[in-house]
Amino acid sequence: MALPDTAPLLVGLLLIFHALGAWAIVEVNMEDKVEVMAGDTAQITCMFTTDEGLGGTTIQWFYVLPNKKRQRIYNKEPMHEAAEQNTPFTDRISLNVTGTAAVLVIRDVGVKDNLEFICVIKTITPEEAEGRTKLQVFKSPTFPTIEAVERGVSVNEEDPSKIGSCSVKNGYPKPNITWYRNNMPLRITPDEVDLKSSITIESSGLYSVQSELRMKVKKEDKDAKFYCEVLYFVPGATKMTESQHINITVYYPPTEVNIWVESPKGKIKEGDTLELRCENNGNYPSSITTIKHQNSGSSVENNKMVRTNVTRLDGGVYECTFTETDNFEEISGSTKVLVNYLESAVITPKDSITVMEEEELKASCNALSSLQTDITWFKNEKLVSKGNSLSVKSATFETAGMYKCVVTVPEMEGMKTSGTLQVNVKGSPQILGPGVQEVETYETTVNLNCSARGFPAPTIMWTTSDGKNLNALQTETEDGAQSVVTFKITSSVKVFCNASNDFGSKVVEFNIKAILNTILTTITSMPTISTTTRSTTTISNDTVVHTTPTTTTTTSTNAITDDTVQTPTKSPNIKKESKGFVIAIIIIAILLLAILGSVLYFLYKKGRICGRSGKQDFSKRKSSKDNIVVEMKSDNTEEAILLGVNGEKQQPNDQ
Repeated sequence: MALPDTAPLLVGLLLIFHALGAWAIVEVNMEDKVEVMAGDTAQITCMFTTDEGLGGTTIQWFYVLPNKKRQRIYNKEPMHEAAEQNTPFTDRISLNVTGTAAVLVIRDVGVKDNLEFICVIKTITPEEAEGRTKLQVFKSPTFPTIEAVERGVSVNEEDPSKIGSCSVKNGYPKPNITWYRNNMPLRITPDEVDLKSSITIESSGLYSVQSELRMKVKKEDKDAKFYCEVLYFVPGATKMTESQHINITVYYPPTEVNIWVESPKGKIKEGDTLELRCENNGNYPSSITTIKHQNSGSSVENNKMVRTNVTRLDGGVYECTFTETDNFEEISGSTKVLVNYLESAVITPKDSITVMEEEELKASCNALSSLQTDITWFKNEKLVSKGNSLSVKSATFETAGMYKCVVTVPEMEGMKTSGTLQVNVKGSPQILGPGVQEVETYETTVNLNCSARGFPAPTIMWTTSDGKNLNALQTETEDGAQSVVTFKITSSVKVFCNASNDFGSKVVEFNIKAILNTILTTITSMPTISTTTRSTTTISNDTVVHTTPTTTTTTSTNAITDDTVQTPTKSPNIKKESKGFVIAIIIIAILLLAILGSVLYFLYKKGRICGRSGKQDFSKRKSSKDNIVVEMKSDNTEEAILLGVNGEKQQPNDQ
């Protein structure tokens, strides 16, 4: 290292200066104090001057221990510098030297760093100088917490009573607390105001302060506002913070007692929760408040009485008594409570009633109440009658069902009761819908629905016109039964729904027409149209007239008449799309017939039918009439009618 090599040189220079008697002059200037907030970085500056310059200058930093001794924390020599080990500042300090200024930097300052620091400047000669700076660390305390006394304070207390306490924590230096009453500071006054403070030094070195206020109160103090003010220090300033305001309870003798129903507001009904409150115009600490129900004798020692799920027996007079325990003087007040009631609805007959069809139905509904009531009867959520009586002169199956009697109290919302009555009407079943129902369908599967009313509930059976029984699922309804049957059809058929019970039976007929099969059968029928052409040739000079008949037979694959294709009648089981399908088939068939007739006529004209040749010479043939005839044949008659080209009718013997 370089230090051992230069040591002889430094020693030599020291001897030369000593021999010549020349000593360097050293001066140090430092601030009296440096202020910093806890947690920040502090910088302590040491300004120095020396004739030797920095080359031969040694800078040392110390802090003063509580026993007034000094502890070195940093040493800087011309060829070496380092922080002293095993000190509270070893890992938190550094030294910045610029010209004649040596700045000690202390990071993360705490309140324990509130110490005096010494800067020592030494030269090669024995001359040295030092300076001192006090490091002052500040920490703002927490927001003050104020607590009022939990119990009230009596005006009759002989000694000052505790009003509240105020505390502030973790401040440095020690914060100060001042009490206020209605914005006026309170000072210690013998027998009137007493202030007691306690100071705690935390393990971190921070201060926590608590102050307690005691004073003799007056009646007007019941509205007074108390609070505390905390004064604390920061670098270069003083700050203040104010606590929340509190109010205390001041007890003083009463002159009047009031008791009232706190809830519910308005009229009271059975099932409510009754809450009674009692107050007086005083506020005395040593007293007993008692609320008593005179009818039952039950009581509570409190200014509030709560009775849940009250009944009419909870009505009556309630009395509140205020007793001073000092002299046992009593002051009381009372109020009367009325509990309204509505008993359960009673329906006669009970639960259910069964009447024969066309007999008179009578029922009544009543409910005992302390107030006026309204009674209404409902069936299927619809109003059917008002008043306590339900009457139907001639019962029908429409009369059967569940009836609900609702009893309400118009004066009180939510006060109501209800009961139900099941009405059954005995009689022969009635099947809903007409006795004969036409069903037209294009489908191969049909769903039939049969609903019957009656009591007892009817049994529904399904049969066909050919005597077959159909299996179906039956479900009971409110006024009878319902059954749905599903089966496949291949042709028109009749299906019967039979509903029966102990009083008779009813049958409804479903006439099912299979439209699709009828149309296909009609289209595939093939009637024959025969056309006969009569040709007559006349030869001049009295030659014999020769006539050659020509017959053309045309077979049509689509013959549609009014008797074979009918427009389906309206039915709820037929869809509009199916009707359109039938009309489309009819139109296509007519178009095909027209096209076929045109083709046949064209071929006939060209001589392609029945051996007719277009090369015959008609110029030599004469005839007074064109004897071309058409023979129309029908499946229903053997009569043939011959029509001339000019529309003249000819008999067969004219051929």
